[in-house]
Amino acid sequence: MADTYANFDELSRNETAGVDYRILLRQAGAAFAIVAPHGGGIEPGTSELADAAAGDEHSFYAFLGLKRSGNAVLHVTATHFDEPLCLTVIARSGVVVTLHGEHGTDDGEGVFLGGLDDALGQRVRAALEARGFEVRRHPDPGLQGREPTNLCNRGTSGRGVQLELSRAVREQMFESLTREGRQHRKPRFDDFAGALRAALLDAC
Repeated sequence: MADTYANFDELSRNETAGVDYRILLRQAGAAFAIVAPHGGGIEPGTSELADAAAGDEHSFYAFLGLKRSGNAVLHVTATHFDEPLCLTVIARSGVVVTLHGEHGTDDGEGVFLGGLDDALGQRVRAALEARGFEVRRHPDPGLQGREPTNLCNRGTSGRGVQLELSRAVREQMFESLTREGRQHRKPRFDDFAGALRAALLDAC
């Protein structure tokens, strides 16, 4: 489905900060930034995971949908995502790891690995598989994060990692994917965040 807004400028002229959306960020070390450009109610669970995986060691950014319903209108695709604070964070980071929520029903379940940093991607894959997650490439080339303009590839290295989490995987991590349900996390949440943190530590 096509995005409602082509870029952040168009979105910000039609939606209200603090009511329809919110931005969270922490600037930390220059090596890695973990980014959830479709957090909150847009692709539920991604911003919470990005926050936990970043911790205090890595930079963190999330764009959160706050609407009670209809948050999909706030989705700006990763190749066009240009919110200024996000661009500032990634411009100060060597490698960007983005977390997305995958919604397809015919693509199977699991974690779909993408991005241009193949070496880090393999470390992430190994860490996640060691925790029991199924990791593979998405069959849709448009969801593989291989474009240089993709948000994950806009750090100073020009190569990053994209992780698309199927809805079933995210549902294992929370009581539910509602706003209230995401406040109650299950052990699989810590498994995923811990695996990603371990992979980044190993790459340092």
